[in-house]
Amino acid sequence: MTNLNRSQAAEAAEDAGSNASPNPTLGEVVAARFHRRDLLRGALAVGAISAVVAPRALAAAQGQTSPFPFRELPAGSDERHHVAEGHEAEVLIRWGDPVLPGAPVFDPRNQTPEAQAQQFGYNNDFIGFFPMPGAQDPAGHGLLVVNHEYTNEELMFPGLGRQDGKAGFAGMSRDLVGIEMAAHGGSVLEVKRVDGRWQVVPDSRYARRITATTPMTLTGPAAGSERLRTKADPEGRQVLGMINNCAGGTTPWGTWLTCEENINYYFGGKLAGDSPEARNHKRLGMPGNLYAWGRFHDRFDLEAEPNEPNRFGWVVEIDPFDPSSVPKKRTAMGRFKHEGAAGILAGDGRYVVFQGDDERFDYVYRFVTEAKVDLQDKAANRDILDRGTLSVARFDADGRGTWLPLVFGEGPLTPENGFRDQADVLVETRRAADLLGATKMDRPEDVEANPKTGKVYVMLTNNAKRKTDQVDAANPRPDNRFGHIVEISPDRRDYAAPGFGWEVLVRCGDPNIAAVGATFSSATTKDGWFGMPDNCSVDGLGRLWVATDGNSAGRTGRTDGIWAMETEGAGRGTGKHFFQVPAGAEMCGPYFTPDDTTFFVAVQHPGEADEEDPKAEPATFEKPATRWPDFDPNLPPRPSVVAITRRGGGRVGT
Repeated sequence: MTNLNRSQAAEAAEDAGSNASPNPTLGEVVAARFHRRDLLRGALAVGAISAVVAPRALAAAQGQTSPFPFRELPAGSDERHHVAEGHEAEVLIRWGDPVLPGAPVFDPRNQTPEAQAQQFGYNNDFIGFFPMPGAQDPAGHGLLVVNHEYTNEELMFPGLGRQDGKAGFAGMSRDLVGIEMAAHGGSVLEVKRVDGRWQVVPDSRYARRITATTPMTLTGPAAGSERLRTKADPEGRQVLGMINNCAGGTTPWGTWLTCEENINYYFGGKLAGDSPEARNHKRLGMPGNLYAWGRFHDRFDLEAEPNEPNRFGWVVEIDPFDPSSVPKKRTAMGRFKHEGAAGILAGDGRYVVFQGDDERFDYVYRFVTEAKVDLQDKAANRDILDRGTLSVARFDADGRGTWLPLVFGEGPLTPENGFRDQADVLVETRRAADLLGATKMDRPEDVEANPKTGKVYVMLTNNAKRKTDQVDAANPRPDNRFGHIVEISPDRRDYAAPGFGWEVLVRCGDPNIAAVGATFSSATTKDGWFGMPDNCSVDGLGRLWVATDGNSAGRTGRTDGIWAMETEGAGRGTGKHFFQVPAGAEMCGPYFTPDDTTFFVAVQHPGEADEEDPKAEPATFEKPATRWPDFDPNLPPRPSVVAITRRGGGRVGT
């Protein structure tokens, strides 16, 4: 048996729901676009890509004042985290630390589901910050919300090693599964800056742990659909828990949007080929069979409960200021492998939420509310996300794009194609998007709008499955291992407009290796380039910060981290290294306080083995790649949230 770490196995499961539609890939669109231009210019396609996709900032950039004046951090790989000179990066909370009042002290050799349900969960991902109403320092006192995406049994539990379907789940038990379920979901923390340092407020009345068993309500057009009904919930309106919550967003009315991503991991069992859900589940990659949950809970067994998967894969809205509130799965926003739900107000006051479907050859989505946001009465927005229009992006070869509405009865979304109502369109969002002719993307993850410039940035992590015959000389990157960033320009700077322009901001990877085809600005140093963009954040000045997933000593000579990215002027396309995670970890988060004086980031799965290093032994509880952040031989590595500040105060990154 080949030893694979959780990330490798997860990557394989991510692609289980592969897109077999004939829709064009973004690579094919880029190729067509620049091939047409080159015919008109009489130029070589490769030259056009270099000149147009990411304009090179030559000597002009050297004399330009950078929006990121900090001294760049050298890129590398070791057991610790590092931050650019002039800044401090302090661990705020770790897996197992107390969240709820009375939570027990973390004991990694004697874990229980009951203890974990009161403690900080595993693999922290999205972070959001809500200023505390009436606080003397609103940027220094508030609620921090954190997603807990998934678990690594081999790093969490002593003597266990890798556990998945290939390993036969030999070491798993009901109690261990219970700990995993409690380690998923999210945490709400009250945090405060005291004497310049952040701390979690103990015994806060706002503290909350949300897990895979927390009662939730299904709302919107799909709620009550027969496809969401189960033995335990014959009405199809109540569900237990949220799982694989990756990125997310915060709303102007003070709620947290948290997104279910790779839900297929958790389902096992066999579904008959003639089942009404067979096609639907295949498109989502069911069964993923990476967790043993179905062995102990029938709802995660496809044979026992074929509709249960349809109750996951949604955006969940949570009120962090009310610990007794019931989280709501907003079905109007679509069902797929959500990476992010970052929103922004349109010019007419409606709320626009951008979403990526994190799988190779899947799509970019947008949701626009029917009603306008009432900024004076937050309660009036309580169910605003239940009514609106979900659309999917088509990127055209001429540099234009269109948002295609997913509305029952319009175009191919009819009973003749198996859609009986809007609930069917939303349950099978991917298939509906296939039929509309959306553009296949290279694993779209975070999608964030920049309110200062009106642009929208799409992080495309990678796509090693793109074949040579899917590109031509104008797109010389089949086997796209390092990803790229697409910049969208909404028509009239209206985020709700049906049309947009688009450009590739940068193709990632080492620009010194010609075969990679990277297009960073020439002002980018050997430390400033990166691969595999994942999450991103736009600060109060409109500066773009990029978090990565997949860099390692074996793959790129550096671990993941945060890179600043210039998007305007002569320095456009210039990357600059700011933060580095420890060995085996992934960079997640990231989120600024309103005054940009603190940058919260999440360090996920530290201690995993380097999958690109053939000499690396499988990482385990006993032998991890690092014991960050405690470096205690009696403690395993612990996913943690880190607070980054500037020494002496002031805006981060200056």
